[in-house]
Amino acid sequence: TFKKRCKSSGINAEYGGFRQPFKPRLLCACSGVPRTHPCNFGPAHFGDDAFFIVENEKRSVIGIADGVGGWRRYDVDPSKFTRSLMNNCERIARSTTTDVLNPVGLLQRAYEQMMHLKSPLLGSCTACIVVMDKEKKEVSAANLGDSGFMVVRGDVVVYQSQEQQHYFNTPYQLSISNDRLGVIQDRPSDADTTTISIQKGDLIVMATDGLFDNMFQQQIVERLKIIDRYAPTYETLKQAADKLAADARNLAMDEDYMSPFAMKAQHYGLNFRGGKLDDITVLLASVVNCWEEEDT
Repeated sequence: TFKKRCKSSGINAEYGGFRQPFKPRLLCACSGVPRTHPCNFGPAHFGDDAFFIVENEKRSVIGIADGVGGWRRYDVDPSKFTRSLMNNCERIARSTTTDVLNPVGLLQRAYEQMMHLKSPLLGSCTACIVVMDKEKKEVSAANLGDSGFMVVRGDVVVYQSQEQQHYFNTPYQLSISNDRLGVIQDRPSDADTTTISIQKGDLIVMATDGLFDNMFQQQIVERLKIIDRYAPTYETLKQAADKLAADARNLAMDEDYMSPFAMKAQHYGLNFRGGKLDDITVLLASVVNCWEEEDT
């Protein structure tokens, strides 16, 4: 595993009586619920959502994408677009050896590879990329559309990305349309970007809008309390991710629930109540110390 490589790279957690300085890595767990068929999921996707996780010596990289389901009316499977984009991001992140990996640049290169195919996949998706630099101890992020992420420190949300909408329920999105009329086509450079310093014990909650449209910030934070911030395990992260995905799904099906999505709809003058049924993907990442002995 990567952690074992950290410990075997020439320096132990303690060497000559001196403890190694904190070197962060991300311990990740993912869960999700597809919108329709319960078996419509795989190793890195839930329904039309897709994600990736990359861990190496220089950085940790995570990403998520949400396919636009409206393509089905043109007999196009939107999940192929999201999986291809995330697969490209993963491959580029793994192969990049430079000290700096810009999340917008990563998204741009992955998107360009899709556009340059002889037979490009049609489709659209939102996307969110987070890159953690292990030397600078900071995360850089690019968020396009209404997927997103939040950084939780203790019980406090120190950062939450802002969704990007052209108008109600029409998020910014990357598209390949072959000049089909009416298709929104934003660029990776349109993504909202940020850089945040991180600390050991921080939790990153990355998710598609299937989570954020159905659960409020405090509801999400409450379900993270089962995680020991300073001694997290994959099992507790997975348990929390499963709980978030299941609760978001249950709330999405509650017709009387005044969800975040319903509140936004009413803000736009629409008479809507209830949750929003959608694919749900939740990726939890805990900032841990690369040098720690505990096998996580």
